[in-house]
Amino acid sequence: MNTIKFNKKNVKMVAHRGVSGLERENTNAAFVAAGNRSYFGVETDLYRTIDGHYVLLHDGNLQRVGNDALDIPNSTLDTIRHAVLLDKDGTKDRYDLRVPTLLEYIKICKRYEKYCVLELKGDFPEEQIKEMVEIINTQDYLDHVIFISFWFGSLVTLRKVLPKQKAQFLCGEISEEFLQNTIDNKFDLDIHYGCLTDDMIKRFHDAGLEVNVWTVDNPEIAEQLVERGVDYITSNILE
Repeated sequence: MNTIKFNKKNVKMVAHRGVSGLERENTNAAFVAAGNRSYFGVETDLYRTIDGHYVLLHDGNLQRVGNDALDIPNSTLDTIRHAVLLDKDGTKDRYDLRVPTLLEYIKICKRYEKYCVLELKGDFPEEQIKEMVEIINTQDYLDHVIFISFWFGSLVTLRKVLPKQKAQFLCGEISEEFLQNTIDNKFDLDIHYGCLTDDMIKRFHDAGLEVNVWTVDNPEIAEQLVERGVDYITSNILE
């Protein structure tokens, strides 16, 4: 079992929730799997616990990945860390599979010299963004972090704290208004590949901005996107 290789040329590959095609998504195992391969970046999803800690999970609860009703925003870090997640085969006997902290993720990415592609899952206030930045700064790795979010307001708040920080607006279908707002705010685009048009690529490149596409697991589609000129491809399994 391994990743699927394709002709990526100069496109930067991002491991979606770590190499989630091989390991349980958003675990240290998935992040290390990405670290040991040729990925440019490692993507993950960030939530805040009820007692003020930052952890990595996509859904906001452990039902799908751990068969557990724990809700992250309403649980303490200690409670969350005691939960063992399901392995890829549905078993629950790998005690290393637990919800990681933001600090663990940053340390892994730094060790393997990967960019952190960090999704803000919600509308984070300025105070909490500053808390995240403090954690990242303990590892002196902020220059290797790209923030992404479906929440436009969170990216605007981020730029108040970090005016020059690299950021991508996540979206599926996008209106002309939001498209232009993204360009005006100098956010890169992170769009579902099925919603991307060649005109969007040109407009962002003309503005000196970049285009990321998610989540592409078909090598033929990925090679087409490479030829169309995207800058990043986010994938569960392609390398």
